[in-house]
Amino acid sequence: MAFRLTPRERGFYPLFTDAAANIADAARLLAELVAAAPGARGELAKQIKDLETRGDRLTHRILTKLNSTFITPFDREDIHLLASRLDDVLDAIEEAADRTVLYRLGELPAGVTTQCELLCRAAEATAAAMAKLATLSRLHEYTVEVNSLEDAADSVYRDLLGELLTPDLAPADVDVLGILKVKEVVETLEDAADAFETVANTVESIAVKEA
Repeated sequence: MAFRLTPRERGFYPLFTDAAANIADAARLLAELVAAAPGARGELAKQIKDLETRGDRLTHRILTKLNSTFITPFDREDIHLLASRLDDVLDAIEEAADRTVLYRLGELPAGVTTQCELLCRAAEATAAAMAKLATLSRLHEYTVEVNSLEDAADSVYRDLLGELLTPDLAPADVDVLGILKVKEVVETLEDAADAFETVANTVESIAVKEA
């Protein structure tokens, strides 16, 4: 890292760490939600919504600090971008939970559970990476890991689409509306995986600039 004579405000790092830990909590709850009986999902969705609200507050605190800080630890634009990208992940997780409950879905395909497991792994990796942001240590490994997880999520997503859109049923027995509801949830989970990759790429860009 380049030597700096001017001290910089380091209060952003704990906020990013808290935001990522909050996302990891939401991802774990989402995994519980998709595995739960339909009647138990509403309470879990409410807990995820509470975490999404907390995430919004953390994003607001980061942006407020950004507007009031003269010397930032890295580029102002990157601080804003990273905060926004983390918020995108949480929004997608909350949306997937909300749709699962709103659409009153029953048992979900096994691939949905796999999607959520991959999101949990990406969330854990992101939480660990935020704790290393201040020192910029081993962040390339984090980017590689999340990119690999997103590749796996893409594969699961494609398999799920094939399963949903070409069901092994007679046409008269196909629940088209039900398929479309599940497809929306599957697509939202894929959006969350993509959002994790965008966070990782943003962190990689910051590390390259600050190295």
